Amino acid sequence: MQEGQSRQKMQGAQKRQNKIQKEIQKRPEEVQGQIELHRREESHRQDKMKYRLADSIKECMKSTPVDKITVKNIVEGCGTTRQTFYRHFLDKYDLINWYFDKLVLESFDQMGQGATVYEGLVKKFHFIRKERIFFCEAFRSDDRNSLKEHDFDLILQFYLDKMMEKTKQIPDEEMRFQLEMYCRGSVYMTVKWVLNGMKATPEEMARSLVEAMPEKLGKEFRRLKLV
Repeated sequence: MQEGQSRQKMQGAQKRQNKIQKEIQKRPEEVQGQIELHRREESHRQDKMKYRLADSIKECMKSTPVDKITVKNIVEGCGTTRQTFYRHFLDKYDLINWYFDKLVLESFDQMGQGATVYEGLVKKFHFIRKERIFFCEAFRSDDRNSLKEHDFDLILQFYLDKMMEKTKQIPDEEMRFQLEMYCRGSVYMTVKWVLNGMKATPEEMARSLVEAMPEKLGKEFRRLKLV
């Protein structure tokens, strides 16, 4: 008797499972929509925590050099745990670089929509000026994972991607050399501008960097309508 009831329960469970599978197969777009909604909600929750951690390190920067700030300082400043921090970031420099990306990538995104290098740089420098304390302290760090290195990697890859997108080919060795030299110099002058009090306007800084392009690189950027 019990064995028969058990078999019936198993058969009933299997039927329900089969019904669910059929429903999923009938409504793939609806199921995919629910999955995508869940992903967006989870991403939003994660970003909220990341911004809390960013706000905390920005507060720490007001009184402590970046290289002296600890993860303990950061998590205590926003009422969370080290475990939560390390679920989102590798270290404090990873947090700084993430926040930098959030602030600056919008200016690069605009270039993808037809804006020029000059216009993208103006937007970037306005973001930097708005977050003066954050960038002053972040750019003082000489750690190998520092924002200076991250900024160089970011803009170099961005320009390479834009050139390859336009030409459908990898830049030759000489062009890449000029681009790397230009990006390294751009970061150096950006850091100098920030640490010296940002006396030039964002527009003046952007114009100076565009005009400082090596001749061959500038000619190629003009041909590709990037400046």
